[in-house]
Amino acid sequence: MNYWLVKSEPTEYSYDDLVKDGSTYWDGVRNYTARNNLKSMKVGDKVLFYHSVNEKSVVGISKVVKEYYQDPTTDDERWVVVDLAPVGKLKNPVTLSEIKADPGLADIALVRQSRLSVMSLEKTAFNRIVEMSK
Repeated sequence: MNYWLVKSEPTEYSYDDLVKDGSTYWDGVRNYTARNNLKSMKVGDKVLFYHSVNEKSVVGISKVVKEYYQDPTTDDERWVVVDLAPVGKLKNPVTLSEIKADPGLADIALVRQSRLSVMSLEKTAFNRIVEMSK
């Protein structure tokens, strides 16, 4: 199993929207590194859901329920989506400030490559962020 983090502006698509919808395809990715990360996702992989812009916090856990396929919002074959489904909302959001303050998370992509919208995480980092929400 692999671990990931995806970012979304909550005014565009929030974790609550994902819960309400039951699942969604993760579209709109137009960065090659993020696209390659989508292509590496496998069914069952766990995904942290991060609200960007104003909230800047991890708010929930989702999982990959369908591996990559052509992004239905574009005819450009370079871009793909995966389907995500909710697993559960975190008890307490984990803010970017809290993540940056944790020495064990200093090297994760959320800190190093803040503009990347889909990033991989080590299992230890994933588990640490989930633990911080309790």
